[in-house]
Amino acid sequence: MKVIQAVSTTALFLLFAATVPAFAQDDHHQEDAKPEAKAQDAKPAQHEEQAKPAERQQEAKPEKQAKEAKPAQHQEQPKAAQEEKQAKHEQQQQQARSAKQGQEEQAKSQQKEANAARQQKAKSEGQRNEQAKGHQEQANANHEQGQQHVQRTADEERRQREQPSLRLSARSEARIPDDRFRSNFGRAHEFRIGSPRIVDGYSRFQYGGYWFGFAQAWPEGWYYTDDVYVDYIDGGYYLCNPYYPGARVSIVVVL
Repeated sequence: MKVIQAVSTTALFLLFAATVPAFAQDDHHQEDAKPEAKAQDAKPAQHEEQAKPAERQQEAKPEKQAKEAKPAQHQEQPKAAQEEKQAKHEQQQQQARSAKQGQEEQAKSQQKEANAARQQKAKSEGQRNEQAKGHQEQANANHEQGQQHVQRTADEERRQREQPSLRLSARSEARIPDDRFRSNFGRAHEFRIGSPRIVDGYSRFQYGGYWFGFAQAWPEGWYYTDDVYVDYIDGGYYLCNPYYPGARVSIVVVL
């Protein structure tokens, strides 16, 4: 009986010895697992702590961006003002150039007009000088002719006085054709009468294929040896003497 109790006691002791390390090992494992669990539990907190600065950084970014954007805006405003000032300055320069160009064109136009006026004036003066020169030459020629006329010989004066008085003709409506008149009569066709002839009882002279009679007395101071020409004035024919401008003798065409 004692032997059975001893065996039972030994068996219980062995069983207890085997059980205690197992419990101890389980406790040790549980204790070892706790730090891991604590570490795992701490990790989200750590992540949260780490996330908070990130969130704060993200929250701070708009403020920082706003702060950084403000200088940019401040920079853009002076830049826009500078560009506007530059554009205004360029516009003023363009207006100044346009005004200067307009003044230059106006000055060129005025200079051109002045040159044209001077040229016209010089041309007019040249024409007046030419006319004056022509008049002077004509006056000189008339003077020379007058001198020649004054210096007639005594024989010419005597023959002129010996000429019989002109026997005047009645006025006539006879006309010289225009083409014949232009080709043989007028200022460009001077001639000398010589001594008039008595034809049918009237004084006549012949020139250009036509006979002419006198409808007016011979002016005093004229000579039959003077250069004269036939002209058509106010519907009638006249004998004109270049030595006496404005004076004339009425003649008629005898057909």
